[in-house]
Amino acid sequence: MVSAIAALVVLALETTLLTFAMGGWSALRAWPPALALLGVWGVSGIALAVLRPIGRQQVVRIERDAFVMVALLVLPYSIPFVSAAGRTLPSARLDLALAEPLAWLGVAAAALGLGLRVASMRQLGARFSPLVAVQREHALETTGWYSRVRHPGYLGALLASLGAALAFGTWVALPLWALMVLAQWARVRREESLLAGHFGDVWRSYVARTGAMLPRLGGTRD
Repeated sequence: MVSAIAALVVLALETTLLTFAMGGWSALRAWPPALALLGVWGVSGIALAVLRPIGRQQVVRIERDAFVMVALLVLPYSIPFVSAAGRTLPSARLDLALAEPLAWLGVAAAALGLGLRVASMRQLGARFSPLVAVQREHALETTGWYSRVRHPGYLGALLASLGAALAFGTWVALPLWALMVLAQWARVRREESLLAGHFGDVWRSYVARTGAMLPRLGGTRD
């Protein structure tokens, strides 16, 4: 219950920031994709609060990269507000014929990405960590979404951020999203190096049959 209330408080803060970025409540209300995106954020936030169990973690090894961690914390929150602020600048807006269809496509991508991220975090449970870490008696997850891709949660985060960049009919946040892709990939490589050292041949066998963030189409090499 407390987590769900916290999710609603966060949603209220996000709504306030978007209202400020777009130049007022009337501007926000006049752009339906923005309201839909807020709805997606609200549903996903409450779902995560309700579905994800909180467990005690016993970390035995950790890898730190301060720059990547800060980037992956700041960029997902910056992207939607930069994109929203772009609506106040005519030069930042996409062509009128493309803006709204792309915005709705962005909302759909955000919904898909957040759904995938919540489902992945739910599946990992207490093993989920914002840090690149191995926990005591760490079990390698290879079922469900993880039977096809090794990092479905990261894929979900990238889809959600791309959706937010497009949802306001502007292009100004797309360079930030490109930076997020680079930061996310750097984290993937660091995490995979840690997991390879911990799980050895089991990890290498897993890599041979899965893709990092997209399903493997064929072959056995990563």
